[in-house]
Amino acid sequence: MKKHVIGGVLFCVFSFLTIQNAYADDHQPPFKGGNYWEVTGIKTEDGAGLKYSKWLAAEWRKSMEFAVSKGWLESYTVLYNVHARADEPDIYIVRQFKDWASEDENDKRRGEYMEWAKKSMEKMENESGDRAEYRTIMSTVLLQEMLPRNE
Repeated sequence: MKKHVIGGVLFCVFSFLTIQNAYADDHQPPFKGGNYWEVTGIKTEDGAGLKYSKWLAAEWRKSMEFAVSKGWLESYTVLYNVHARADEPDIYIVRQFKDWASEDENDKRRGEYMEWAKKSMEKMENESGDRAEYRTIMSTVLLQEMLPRNE
């Protein structure tokens, strides 16, 4: 009798585990979250495209290279909207990163960046304000890459 009870209990336990595994496999989402892509749309004033492009190629690129070297970014790129309509950005700035930094990590990164840039917050704000005379940030979207689970 004792043998039958133990056998029955083991059968129930293993059956339950098998059902749970089958259920989990059948109900897995087909994708898992990958890297984040932050895309900023920029509209430049007529005649200011070259000026803004020079800033992107020099100052902005240096700061992005610093962020990549620190592991804060995976990559970055600048895309030009060849056939932009009147209400669309001319330029898209794309930054790719793995995950969100904590508040403490953000504070640490800010300190490292400020030391590297050798500029005060006030100076950086003024420079951004100067660029606002010839460019407008139209939008920023945050996208997450979706990776197939079966790969």
